[in-house]
Amino acid sequence: MNNDNLVIYDFKILYEILSEISDHINFKLTYINKITDLNLKTKDNYLVISNKKIKKFENQIVISNFPIDIVKLIENINIKFLKEKYSQQSEIDLGVYKLNLNSRKIFNSEKSLDLTEREANIIMFISNVEKPVNVTQLQIEVWGHNSKLETHTVETHIYRLRKKISKYFNDNNFIKSTKNGYMISKK
Repeated sequence: MNNDNLVIYDFKILYEILSEISDHINFKLTYINKITDLNLKTKDNYLVISNKKIKKFENQIVISNFPIDIVKLIENINIKFLKEKYSQQSEIDLGVYKLNLNSRKIFNSEKSLDLTEREANIIMFISNVEKPVNVTQLQIEVWGHNSKLETHTVETHIYRLRKKISKYFNDNNFIKSTKNGYMISKK
């Protein structure tokens, strides 16, 4: 079942047109005439279409040119849904932070911080395990080293990454160090 939800806001004629061809589109249609009727928390993936800009919604299409080319509109709707899915798939939830793998940015609701590819890989690897990750595991999985060479590369990278996050987000607990290795705090 498709979880894409197209919400038509206060644009009844467009809703009626799309309803007539609903067998040929691959998203669920909803019509609302009051913005307060829109509860996006229950929607998996939504797109709002209106003939006026709605300030609090990023994922929307505003139609101001008429006549409407329905084929082109459906194409644009499908592209928007695909872009949203791609964006969602590239983001890893880390509690108060999200890591975008495409842009290599870690962000919270207020700020975003650019990461190097190695820093993003470290965070991604540590966040995907349930127990602390030791230096040897990081050497093998993130650096691709299979030898038992004594190196402080991992510790240095972790130290710099922790310092960077602490300085930018004022968070000293994001990467926790335990006697068994490193963990990501997802609080």
